[in-house]
Amino acid sequence: MLLLASCENKQTKVTAPNVLLSEPQMVEIMTDVYVLENAINYRRGKSINTNNLKTKGYEALFEHYGITDSVFFENMDYYNDNPVLMKRVMDSVVANFELLRN
Repeated sequence: MLLLASCENKQTKVTAPNVLLSEPQMVEIMTDVYVLENAINYRRGKSINTNNLKTKGYEALFEHYGITDSVFFENMDYYNDNPVLMKRVMDSVVANFELLRN
């Protein structure tokens, strides 16, 4: 019995944040994050300074959605702790990004 008890999964579950973003909201926000990160990576590849772009980009993104960075990161923790939800969100984000590219 002690051996079984010692094998118990000790991971803690992340509780739902006070401001829980719905899946469609997360898809929309994460799609914009994906676009922003790709723009930053493109500029890095061209040796263009991206510090200001990253800071200003995320500030504008969070302001657009009426959230703070802490709300975003709390929701990321929550969705990452729920792999089925996160997979659905990311599948939709990738599909959205592909539509934007075409």
